[in-house]
Amino acid sequence: MARYRVAPSARADLAQILATSLDRWGKEGKRRYATLIVAGFRKVAGDPDGYVTKARDDLSHGIRSFHLRNITTVGEGARVKRPVHLLYYRVVQPGLVEIVRILHERMEPERHIGTDLKS
Repeated sequence: MARYRVAPSARADLAQILATSLDRWGKEGKRRYATLIVAGFRKVAGDPDGYVTKARDDLSHGIRSFHLRNITTVGEGARVKRPVHLLYYRVVQPGLVEIVRILHERMEPERHIGTDLKS
C-alpha cells in the first residue's frame, strides 16, 4: 500500500491555502478544497510516476509535480471548479512519497523548492 507524508513546509502551505479558502468560499469551500488536496496526496502516493505528473529535476533531484486539476475522482460533494495548486513531491523510499510543497500555479517553484532537501 502506497503511503505519503507531508513535509513541514507543505503543512504550512496547506494551512495557508485552507485559511484563504475559508475566507473566500466559506466552510463548505474549504472542505471541498481540503478533500481535493487529500485526493491529490493519495493519487501521487499511489502512482508517483503517473502520466499526468511531471519530472522536475530542474528544481531538485527526484522532485515531481502534479496539478490538482488532474484529479478526476473525488465525488460530486467535493467538486472544485478550477483548482489552482500543484503538489510538489518525491519518492523517499519504495511505497512512500513525501509531499514537499503545495504551490499556486502562478508561483515560481524555483523560489520555494531548493536543493537543500534532505532524504
